[in-house]
Amino acid sequence: MKLTEQEITNALCVNMAQRKQLHPSQVEVVLMWDEDLGFSAEVFAEGRNQILIEANIYEAIMQYLSQQQIRVFRDQIQLDLEDEIVAYIHE
Repeated sequence: MKLTEQEITNALCVNMAQRKQLHPSQVEVVLMWDEDLGFSAEVFAEGRNQILIEANIYEAIMQYLSQQQIRVFRDQIQLDLEDEIVAYIHE
C-alpha cells in the first residue's frame, strides 16, 4: 500500500486537530525533507507553528490507517522521497 503526500498531510491534520481539539480544516501542514534531518512537518494551528519529527509522522499515519480499520505497526511504514513525499506500508 502507498500513501501519497496528500494522504500523509491529511493524517497529520486529523492527528493534530484531535490533539488540539480543533477541526482538521483549522490545521495546515507542510511536509519537509532535509538531507541531514530526514522527514519532518511544520504544523500551523491557532496562530502558532510547531515542527513535528519523523516519529510524529509515523504516529499520525498509524492512527489514520487505524481509523480505516487497517492495523499497522511502525516497522511496516517506510517514508520515501519520490516526486513527492510518500509512505509505503509493508505487510
